[in-house]
Amino acid sequence: MKKSNIIGIIAAAAVIVVSVLLIGRYLRKRTPMLIQGTVECTSYKASSKVPGRIDGMKVEEGQHVEKGELLYTLSTPELEAKLRQAEAVKSAASALDQKALTGARWQQIDAAMSLWQKAQAGLELARKTYERVKNLYAEGVVPAQKLDEASANYNAMLATEQAAKAQYELVRDGASKEDKEAAAAQVRQAEGAVSEVESYIGDAMVYSPVTGEVSTVIAEEGELVGSGYPVVAILDLSDQWVTFNIKETLMPAVKIGVRMSGYVPALGRDVEFEVTYIAVQADFATWAATRTQGGFDIRTFAVKAKPTAPAEGLRPGMSVIVDWDKIG
Repeated sequence: MKKSNIIGIIAAAAVIVVSVLLIGRYLRKRTPMLIQGTVECTSYKASSKVPGRIDGMKVEEGQHVEKGELLYTLSTPELEAKLRQAEAVKSAASALDQKALTGARWQQIDAAMSLWQKAQAGLELARKTYERVKNLYAEGVVPAQKLDEASANYNAMLATEQAAKAQYELVRDGASKEDKEAAAAQVRQAEGAVSEVESYIGDAMVYSPVTGEVSTVIAEEGELVGSGYPVVAILDLSDQWVTFNIKETLMPAVKIGVRMSGYVPALGRDVEFEVTYIAVQADFATWAATRTQGGFDIRTFAVKAKPTAPAEGLRPGMSVIVDWDKIG
């Protein structure tokens, strides 16, 4: 056999052996179990308790806002009118309350005093007349009829004097305790109505409930929005986490507090996360078995993990890739 044929056979055999070894090694090599999650964060939707037209929009999408910063204002002329009505009712209630506390005017008190004094004078005259007639009757000068008339007149004047005195004391003392309490209650009721309208007017200026970034401005300046309608959406980037949907067959490796390293393609680097939440109930089936196969449905659980340290540049919607074989 020629030498060149022998070399060719040996080379072919070597190629075959190397190929078999590489294929065997590839077949023995285990494919890594990669799990993909999505970055999420807390979202706040700023709205107002009162309806109105947006008078001024102070922010725009992508803007960083601090907690308590003014987002937008509403024009509410109806509330301004209601406030004026409530203030008028409060003024009237306050005047009635002051009248109840002050009592009658001095002219009314003087008039009542004069009527009482007049009744006292009439009573004194009736008393003296009764005593004279009584003495004359005892002497037999006048008949019993005159004595009865004098006695009746005296009793009538006594009742008149008592009534005049009571009227004077009533005018002098002013309203009763119950009337004063009722007037004070009306003032408090009116004050409550004013405070309620003022609180609604104050809610026409909407402030940011948290420090974050404006993600969406749903309504623009000049638009009419209803009560509770979300106008500005704010993302709290300081409260971020990654949500994974894990098959139940992989759950034995997951525990609260377990740490994992996830690759973030958008950042081009790894970020460490810690499991903080495991759903108490499965969500949906990722693989449905058939009865002829004798298998079972594989369901998934939502697992949330937060960064162990602030991750600069991490934003909601980014993907996170985790090698499940390296967890823990």
